[in-house]
Amino acid sequence: MEKNKFGRTELSVSRLTFGCGAVGGLMTKGNSADQDRAVAWARDNGINFFDTAASYGNGLSETNLGRALGSNRDGIIISTKIGITTEQMASLETTLRSSLETSLTRLKQSHVDLFQLHNTVSYHDTRGYLSAEHILEQIVPVFEKLRTEGKTRFIGFTAKGNAEDLHKLVKSGQFDSAQVFFNLLSPSAGGNMPAGYPAANYHGLLDATENFGVGSIGVRALAGGALSGSKNRHPLGTPTVTPIGSASTYSTDILHARRFLPLIDTGHAENLPELALRYVISNRKLSTMEIGISTLEEIQQAAISVNKGPLPAQTLEEIWKIQNSIAIMV
Repeated sequence: MEKNKFGRTELSVSRLTFGCGAVGGLMTKGNSADQDRAVAWARDNGINFFDTAASYGNGLSETNLGRALGSNRDGIIISTKIGITTEQMASLETTLRSSLETSLTRLKQSHVDLFQLHNTVSYHDTRGYLSAEHILEQIVPVFEKLRTEGKTRFIGFTAKGNAEDLHKLVKSGQFDSAQVFFNLLSPSAGGNMPAGYPAANYHGLLDATENFGVGSIGVRALAGGALSGSKNRHPLGTPTVTPIGSASTYSTDILHARRFLPLIDTGHAENLPELALRYVISNRKLSTMEIGISTLEEIQQAAISVNKGPLPAQTLEEIWKIQNSIAIMV
């Protein structure tokens, strides 16, 4: 699989990142044999980036990934994350240190390649409110201390929240990476979108990550599953999904996803997931694209789609027309 330079770091990351979260559910609810097979297949087929978090299955994802990777970590890149609650704000250094050290124990690692902040920026969420200023002035210094101690090589954040503040964090020069929400239903991180389009406006955030040397991880490539075009969810996955960056409800996301089905009928892609994944990798400003999986077959099909390469210009033009029609529809 093709590998890309990861921002200004020396990391070379696979075009596809193996997501270990609860939305797909394999690494939190699956059985160990299936987890081991999926991780082994990914490694054997050139996928070298594995992303997890302490919150995924209350540590189960990290534990299962640590087991599945085994003792040979050659060429493997691992990232984990922390979301800080309001109650933890008063003890930031203790909270961050304890979380990362516990993560390392679960992962059976002396360090991770990337440690990421997993809060929504400047909006309230279940993890707590953090402004860009608070992050830069109080959290980044602790992250840097952990880096100096060798517990993480690089630091990053999830680019969810107020767009102005997300751009401020990217341009600060303090972060090596950003997880960016970008897909067929939420295209604004990649550039201009139609007026009135029913999604968050990230104001071309991928331009900023490229310009400031920040590695970009495309997340929610399948809009939490909505871009399958079906309401059916795998038993291992999260039963209900709250949209991020797209429409206000998951059912609306599915309706919008089905607007792209004519492109499947006319041969632009074999199915909606392929169209969605190849749309994401068509933006060359993106370093890597992460997907969460429920089965080995899902990572295999995703790899096949990615290896087909970006969509041709004609298909991207047709997609733009459909995105415009969605804006008009609402």
